[in-house]
Amino acid sequence: MTARIAVLSDVHGNALALEAVRKAIRKEKPDAILVAGDHALNGPDPVGAIAVLREMETEGAIIVQGNTDIAVADADYGAAFPWMAEGVPDPLRIAAEWAHNALDDEALSWLRRLPAERRLRIGETLVLVTHASPGSQTAGFDKDLDAGTTLERMSRTDARIICCGHTHLPEVRDFGWKQIVNDGSAGYVFDGDPTASWALVTLDDETVTAEIRRAEFDVLAVANAVSARSLPGDVYRAATIRTGKLVR
Repeated sequence: MTARIAVLSDVHGNALALEAVRKAIRKEKPDAILVAGDHALNGPDPVGAIAVLREMETEGAIIVQGNTDIAVADADYGAAFPWMAEGVPDPLRIAAEWAHNALDDEALSWLRRLPAERRLRIGETLVLVTHASPGSQTAGFDKDLDAGTTLERMSRTDARIICCGHTHLPEVRDFGWKQIVNDGSAGYVFDGDPTASWALVTLDDETVTAEIRRAEFDVLAVANAVSARSLPGDVYRAATIRTGKLVR
């Protein structure tokens, strides 16, 4: 059987970029849409982003929770950012509080109820969608991760295809027996291309192929909206959106 899956993640409150990705996905008419977390933090429009995502969910999209969604919904910074052992910087905490206050109780409840991961079986192929890696919302498949750790994290699931985000760096890694599809970010990408990235996975019987796609959006409008918010760190967030590279 043949099936196609669209994968996106890390919208980060960038509703304009999300709409661009959604438009591109609609043209492809995939059999399933997977959304791998981090929906609200950093961007100028968490309300709009979550409204679009909830609409996509009613249309059948499978959506999971990311680590920053925990920060926004419940201010559990230890769970959201466990690598920050000395405490979360004020600009990050203030941005999470701003997003929390922008969202109503219904949207916050929606963020809280999202699962950490979901599975989809297409024929004999098991597909996992998770934010960072199997069993973790915070330990991702970083490009500089050593091979042993990568293998250990891959082995936490029987899924042949692992769909994830978290790193904001789009890439596809084909190991033969498993494939990691990291779509990058549909709103806050770090690879130097200031567009929104997503992935299209095609299953044709036993053959799996995946490719990264890009969707253009009004980068300057979003960057200016972030700057106008004037939160601590917004000058860096705006520069990140404008350049497609992490600025801090």
